[in-house]
Amino acid sequence: MALKSTIYKAELSIADMDRNYYNTHQLTLARHPSETDERLMIRVLAFAIHADEALVNAKGLSDTEEPDLWQKDLTGAIQLWIEIGQPDDKRLLKAAGRSEQVMVYSYAATSHVWWKQLANKIDRAKNVSVINIPAEASAALEKMAQRSMQLQCTIQDSQIWLTDGTETVLVERETLKA
Repeated sequence: MALKSTIYKAELSIADMDRNYYNTHQLTLARHPSETDERLMIRVLAFAIHADEALVNAKGLSDTEEPDLWQKDLTGAIQLWIEIGQPDDKRLLKAAGRSEQVMVYSYAATSHVWWKQLANKIDRAKNVSVINIPAEASAALEKMAQRSMQLQCTIQDSQIWLTDGTETVLVERETLKA
C-alpha cells in the first residue's frame, strides 16, 4: 500500500514592497511522503517570493512532468516553472524549453557542490535562474512547519522576513545564476 501525502494548511500574508504586492493566500499543501518539512517550507518561501493569483502548487515529486510550483497564463502556456532542491540538468533544460522562466531554489548544505557540477551544463539556458537559500535559514524555516500555519512574509530590498508569530527568520538569497 502506498503512503499518502500529509496535508498542511497555511494562511500566508505577503507584503512584498519590492513588487508592490500585498495579499493573503490560503494554501493547501500536500507533503509527499518523501518530502521533508524543510523542503515544504522552502516551497512556501518560493510561493511567497513569486506570489500571484495564478501561481499554484503542482505535482512536483509525484510527477516528473510537473514542477513544484507553476504559473500559467490564460492560454495554458507556462510563464513560471519553480523547482525546489537540486534537479538535474536534463530536467532543467526540458523546463527551460517549456516555460518562459525557470526558477530553482536550492537549500541543502551540498548546494554548492551540486551547482559546481551543473553550472556549465545549463549555461546556455538563459531563462533559468538558480537561487540558494542558506542552510541556517532553511533549518530555521523547517522549525516553523506545522499542520496548520499562520505566516507573515515581508519582502523589502531583496531581504525576506518570514514569521509565524513566535519566530522570525531572515532569509538572504544567494543568486547562483541570474
